[in-house]
Amino acid sequence: MEEGSLKGKHILLAATGSVAAIRCPTVINCILKQGAEVWLLTTEHSWHFLEREECLPRNQIKIFTDIDEWNSWNTLGDPVLHIELRKWADAFLIVPLDANTLAKAAVGLCDNLVSSVIRAWDSKDKPLLVAPAMNTVMWEHSLTQEQLNILRNRDVVVIPTVSKRLACGDIGYGAMATPETIVGILKHSLS
Repeated sequence: MEEGSLKGKHILLAATGSVAAIRCPTVINCILKQGAEVWLLTTEHSWHFLEREECLPRNQIKIFTDIDEWNSWNTLGDPVLHIELRKWADAFLIVPLDANTLAKAAVGLCDNLVSSVIRAWDSKDKPLLVAPAMNTVMWEHSLTQEQLNILRNRDVVVIPTVSKRLACGDIGYGAMATPETIVGILKHSLS
């Protein structure tokens, strides 16, 4: 396998409730073109944006929601979905990481499928990458920077945001990195 290749890799990708979730299909398609298999985890609020995206490659990926987490387990000995997903994946990529999920990850809350996988993930063993996306004021808030530093101290790769006109009309940092940048950093993390 060439250095930086995603061929044959298993990529667990999570979408959270930021408007940047509309770019999730583009990120997924970029990863699929590199020869990786993608399984998508979604938060309830990410569907507000993903439902509008007809280009989500549903026939090429598996999609998991909170309902799958609870419906997959019935008795002791049954597989636990968030653990099985961790075992399957070579890398975990959260695109976008909204402020809510960032806060949960920083303090270890795990009340949905995405946050449970984050809590079960060992970043020293396999890469966990996050691409934050939020309004500039939220991005520059001291809590956001503290929470990002907590993740960095846990070996989480934080993909830098970019400055541009945001969906709300404001101009500034907090916009999610481009899909090409995200996939490039993912490839580098797996090499």
